[in-house]
Amino acid sequence: MNRRTAKLSPPTSIPATMSGVVLTGHGGFEKLQFKTDLQVPLPGPGEVLIKVAAAAINNTDINTRIGWYSKAVRSGTAEGGYTGFDSSNDDDASWTGTALSFPRIQGADCCGCIVAVGEGVNDERIGERVIVRNLLRTYVDYRPWECWTFGSECDGAFAQYAKAPSRETFKVKCDWSDVELASVPCAYSTAEGMLHRADVRADETVLITGASGGVGSAAVQLAKRRGATVIAVAGEAKAAQLRDLGADRVVARGESLVNVIGKSAIDVVIDVAAGPQFPQLLEVLRPGGRYTVAGAIAGPIVELDVRTLYLKDLTFLGCTFQEDVVFENVVSYIEGGEIRPHIGKTYPLKDIVQAQEDFLSKKISGKLVLVIPN
Repeated sequence: MNRRTAKLSPPTSIPATMSGVVLTGHGGFEKLQFKTDLQVPLPGPGEVLIKVAAAAINNTDINTRIGWYSKAVRSGTAEGGYTGFDSSNDDDASWTGTALSFPRIQGADCCGCIVAVGEGVNDERIGERVIVRNLLRTYVDYRPWECWTFGSECDGAFAQYAKAPSRETFKVKCDWSDVELASVPCAYSTAEGMLHRADVRADETVLITGASGGVGSAAVQLAKRRGATVIAVAGEAKAAQLRDLGADRVVARGESLVNVIGKSAIDVVIDVAAGPQFPQLLEVLRPGGRYTVAGAIAGPIVELDVRTLYLKDLTFLGCTFQEDVVFENVVSYIEGGEIRPHIGKTYPLKDIVQAQEDFLSKKISGKLVLVIPN
């Protein structure tokens, strides 16, 4: 499709070039370059073009930049968050374990307005305010357990315009701001995916690590929505905010979970941290409990006593791939007023480095969101 055959709204409103941030390779902040002369993408068959209003910061953006996904890296995200990892191998430094193509426009979280559609897409979609499913299945023909991450295997939302599959671009009817909507896709779908896979029920007690971050705070709300009792692990300074989001109890990060909670007291662990605390997470699980994980910011290499795993009949659930219903659920929760955004701070797109520095500091509770220039 070329610019003359694309359905635009109106035809003269979409420029040929745009501002955006490109990732030029794995490494430190110097690999992020703000540019004003990027080519505006055109929607292909089955795609829509979105004028991006806001895009949030996520761990996956930083992990991809620094090459943390490489099996050669054995420490937590923070250790290489500023400069990258010398040990990282470019050949397996993406979350899929394969090499990425550069330059790449990152940004898994996208909120904006559809301004053009490709072949086969109803032009009545033009004008819709939307969010994009961050784990895309269209480009892998909906094969089981496969997906692309928006902003990793294809360009994402850290630019004025982005294209995405129409089928995976969702109109949302709510009174939230663009910044608030942009805080949702990655964090809330990850949290909902973990709760969905673990089949969390109303009579259960759930322990959530990294609870003050994007995924953790989303998990607090979503677990409470299911009626579960929620114990959140976070810094003491953020305890009041987590209780406000629904946590029944907050355990200070660094405290002994076994001493504070007790052995065999938890039905489900929702973990995004891993690291040195991992053995305790299994100790506090009840026999038959479920451990779910979708991150390892505190360190990917852990100590596992296999006897704890099999003698307690535990179930381990690694959670990346999401069934279609997960994102659809999240959209319905927004429209039904069942969840609310937790925004920490906003930044202009050009200040992405400052936003990532603040993200790595873990001093700000809630989502950090980039506002895209008009």
